[in-house]
Order: sequence, then structure tokens, then C-alpha cells
Amino acid sequence: MTELEKKQSGQVYDARDPELRAQQSRAKDLMRQYNALPAGDNDTRAAVLERLLGHAGRNTRVNQPFYVDYGCNITLGDNSFINLNCTLLDTGPITIGKNVLLGPDVRIYTAVHEKNAADRYWREPDGTCAVKTRALPVVIGDDCWIGGGAILLPGVTIGRNAVIGAGSVVTHSIPDNAIACGNPCTVKGYNQQ
Repeated sequence: MTELEKKQSGQVYDARDPELRAQQSRAKDLMRQYNALPAGDNDTRAAVLERLLGHAGRNTRVNQPFYVDYGCNITLGDNSFINLNCTLLDTGPITIGKNVLLGPDVRIYTAVHEKNAADRYWREPDGTCAVKTRALPVVIGDDCWIGGGAILLPGVTIGRNAVIGAGSVVTHSIPDNAIACGNPCTVKGYNQQ
């Protein structure tokens, strides 16, 4: 099994793998290109996003600057909006549904590392260490609003029509129609259906 296959299946993988490094380099180059484009150059911005992301739906908008890890693991649904300065570390899949709003400075993380330092690294005979990583997907359902500065941790699902308050740290999945906030993020009420 290749390191890419391990990464995509949620197993521990070695990020030093040349194929993975090439994917990251490609994403960083496209991200830099995207972030340098004039804000009004919608056609070029859409073309670069199409190359950077795994899927960019119709009528999407991603404000600059925008940061990714691989890019190709991000699916962005129709009519969705990502505000400025968002970071989507897509070691694993990030699925953003239709009609989703991400406020500024939202962070979505998919990488997981061992809590015990002895298990967190590959230790080479020459004394160097390399981090062991695995990834868990993050899913945001249709019609969600994720408030500015929110952080979504690996493995969470945000249910359809949910609202996550600004500055929240989402450590567990949130159900459909929930209004949730805090650190850790907890459900405070529900939207009417």
C-alpha cells in the first residue's frame, strides 16, 4: 500500500513520501497564485480554484487569502462562501455542502497525531525524527453557517442547517438544525425546520 493510499484510508502514513510532497508543493503553488490574483478577476480565480480543489461547485466564492494543505481533498458545494483568512488543512477529506457560509479565520483540521510522544514519531538511526500522521474527515452539511474564528477538529460532522458560533472549538459532531457554540462547542438550541 502506498503512503497516499494509507493517508486516504485514515491509516498512519509517512508525509515525507515523494508523491505526497509533490501534491503539497503543487497545492502551495496554486494557493500562492490564487492569493495573489486581483479580487475582481473572477474568471481566473475560478479557474485556479478548479485546479486546486477536488471539486468547486457552481457560484462559489473563496475570499483571499485562503490556505490549504493538499487542496485536492476539499469538496466545496454550490453557492458556498469561504471568507478571508480561512485555513483548511485537508490531509483527509473536507466536504463542505451546498449553501454553506464560513466566516473569516475559520480553521478546519483533519490531521491526527498520537498523544504519547514516543508513538508520535518515526525515529531514524541518525537521531532525526519524522511525525506520524493519520487523517479523519470533516463534513459540513448543506445550509450551515460556521462563525468567524471557529475551529473544526478531525472527524467531526456538522449537520445540515446547523449554526456554529464565532470562536467555537468543535470537538464532536453537531446534529442537524443545531445552534451550537463554545469551547468545547455544545448545542444551545435548534433552528426551526
